[in-house]
Amino acid sequence: MPAPETAAAPGPVTAGARETRTPIKGVRKAIASAMVTSAFTAPHVTEFITFDITRTMKLVEELKSDKDMAGLRVNPLLLIAKAFLVAIKRNPDVNAAWDEANQEIVRKEYVNLGIAAATPRGLIVPNIKDAQAKTLPELASALGELVSTAREGKTPPAAMQGGTVTITNVGVFGVDTGTPILNPGESAILAVGAIKLQPWVHKGKVKPRQVTTLALSFDHRLVDGELGSRVLADVAAVLEQPKRLITWA
Repeated sequence: MPAPETAAAPGPVTAGARETRTPIKGVRKAIASAMVTSAFTAPHVTEFITFDITRTMKLVEELKSDKDMAGLRVNPLLLIAKAFLVAIKRNPDVNAAWDEANQEIVRKEYVNLGIAAATPRGLIVPNIKDAQAKTLPELASALGELVSTAREGKTPPAAMQGGTVTITNVGVFGVDTGTPILNPGESAILAVGAIKLQPWVHKGKVKPRQVTTLALSFDHRLVDGELGSRVLADVAAVLEQPKRLITWA
């Protein structure tokens, strides 16, 4: 197996230099090419929803002491990923691809869930194969392994191929939301914003609640506004009342 690729080093900097030039190659070059292709091939639409995620945050804390989750990384991203999978199960037409050569829409009966990961090599998007078939502990294990492998620079090329939808967590950088670009060949990407304590009307009274914003970008050739809205609303509904993870999964 070849050694993990490292990020290109900047050129030498001389005293008083006003510019630093870094060669564009490897992973960063491939990512740039893919993003330009995606942006100018698939007509992007992005929708947003802001909602109360307090109950999910409480469930995260409860799950950390659950014996079935012992030794696993339990965080909000895990339950957001599960909620996204639930929404896709309820709205399966969102999990599709555009086949230009055959002039067909190809609905995928499996979900290869991409997770955008920042690494020394740049942003990569490995995916969890058949994520829809995994239990919550299995999904937690797969997420933990995916993130650890990515940070170590050991993600194999096969892990970054065949994705159907993706999650990108911009909230870890304190960002409220964004308009993410689709990965080539995928139908949708969900951006997760920062979770913040904010004043919110809860049961008729203004109270401090944990609030976040999700953004869903989708390929408008495959997903119309009604379907995209249903998927995004479903994700938020599950996370507002996370017991639906059990009843809808």
